[in-house]
Amino acid sequence: MEAKKSEHLQVEKNSRLYFLIGLTLLLALTHVALEWKTYHEPIAFDPEIDVLRPIDELPPVVIEKLPPPPKLESVPELKVFEDDEKITETVIESEEANQDYEIPDVPDFDFEEPVVEESISFIVVEDAPIFPGCEDAQDKRACFQEQMLKHVKRVFNYPETAQEMGLEGRVSVLFTIQKDGSIGDVRMRGPHQLLEEEANRIISKLPKMTPGKQRGKAVKVPFSIPIAFKLQ
Repeated sequence: MEAKKSEHLQVEKNSRLYFLIGLTLLLALTHVALEWKTYHEPIAFDPEIDVLRPIDELPPVVIEKLPPPPKLESVPELKVFEDDEKITETVIESEEANQDYEIPDVPDFDFEEPVVEESISFIVVEDAPIFPGCEDAQDKRACFQEQMLKHVKRVFNYPETAQEMGLEGRVSVLFTIQKDGSIGDVRMRGPHQLLEEEANRIISKLPKMTPGKQRGKAVKVPFSIPIAFKLQ
């Protein structure tokens, strides 16, 4: 004989309804738990208790007996002894000039003239050398340098052999303006001998100048200038 299930006792029939009811209760409990707030009970204020009220009862005063002061010992008597040695007083003379004092004659001294060096730098020398045409210039040093650059540009000639070989660079030239205004002691340093020879030729074309002077005496004045060789 087979057992038959009652339609009223079938749990699967209302499982969806039970699930929704349980979910609703769970959400409600969660909302209540999150929104639950607790407050501390305020402390009741008693107006009879005054915190700032002065204390009526003071602690008892304890008087301690201090030990008696120590007895003072007898103070020794001071005796003054006379000095046996006699002190000699030093007389301080006045430093003011005395009109009665005669000033002795001072012998004449021979002062040697300072030695002036033979060679002084172009920047340091008192009277710089004067390039022809700069006699009336206010700044003779600036005029000298300007005329030097014009002379290099006017006389400059790029050697054809150096151009064919692709030689270029800078030649540093150092020369000295002698005491008579002539050019001497020419020294140079460059990347190639052909460029150095052209730089030497340019310096050899310089005119005679007015020599530089130091304390009124003519001196040698070295001067340096770079000459650039650059292919276009």
